[in-house]
Amino acid sequence: MRQICIDCEGPLTRNDNALELSEYFIPQGGRFFSLISKYDDFLADVIKRKGYKAGTTLSLILPFLKAYGATNQGIKEYSASHLLLIPGAKETLSHLNQKMPTFIISTSYQPYIEALCDFVGFPVKNTYSTFLDLDRYQISFEEIRRLKALLQEILKLPFIDLSGVREKEDLLPSTRRTISRLEEVFQEEIPSLECGKIIKETRPIGGMEKAKAVVDSLKGREISQVMYVGDSITDVEALRLVSEGGGVSISFNGNSYALKAAQIACISPHTLPLEILGEVFSVEGKEGVLKLAKNWPQSLKEKLTHISPYPRVEILTNENLERLTKESERMRKGVRGEAVGSLG
Repeated sequence: MRQICIDCEGPLTRNDNALELSEYFIPQGGRFFSLISKYDDFLADVIKRKGYKAGTTLSLILPFLKAYGATNQGIKEYSASHLLLIPGAKETLSHLNQKMPTFIISTSYQPYIEALCDFVGFPVKNTYSTFLDLDRYQISFEEIRRLKALLQEILKLPFIDLSGVREKEDLLPSTRRTISRLEEVFQEEIPSLECGKIIKETRPIGGMEKAKAVVDSLKGREISQVMYVGDSITDVEALRLVSEGGGVSISFNGNSYALKAAQIACISPHTLPLEILGEVFSVEGKEGVLKLAKNWPQSLKEKLTHISPYPRVEILTNENLERLTKESERMRKGVRGEAVGSLG
């Protein structure tokens, strides 16, 4: 039996829960989160630091969330009350789960994934996410003051520009200074504090952890029996694992990271194309999906006419990668907003 594994934020929801929590709890939290996210991209994709995984932003921000009063209950309540689904997501998840084993594999914090499952009626046991328990940590008033002072310093740093950067030597001087200071903060200063345990002990499900989650979900099935849907840098390893293992890897409104690793680009403001591709995969496997993508959307026009702009599904090649990246990122920002859509 075949199965499908789907990332949450992007393919199913419009949220970036960690960004939104930062904006809610931390002063100027949006800028703070975006800066740390770019630092994360630098470590994961530019210098490819050994042992580092994309998505570690979710652990790096936690001491600051704690310092500004975030609690387990507060995060759970905020997440449940601010869910923003991609149109069609609830129906698509239900339909796919009836057709074949379906799993959500997300870097998002567990309380957010639990809130989503409660809302759409999806089994929590079929999910993988980042375990979070802020309440188990106690940090002193002195450390809270230090973290708040560090926040103000970080907010004054120049933004990190990674456009066109392939290696450390390509960095602009201003970006180099920012990264150098963030290295001191996150590799030396915070680890020396009690609150450093929060970062050390939190294991985000990103990068290779997502690939491991795919393997864990197989339960005797082969990688060739998997369809994986992702949209960002945290999905790259899982997309590659499935591609190289003979399965189907799909970028749904993905950014450049996801598109470079996927076999198929799906660009849509609605999840119905994923439902269609998943149903074909459950019956016909990879060959059926590739055939459908090659002939998209000849036999589906009537079924998709209510969706605007009209969904695109196309097999990725070296020749169309640049064009599809522009189209996909435009849709990504249109569906999820400029701030979320610009993140790695």
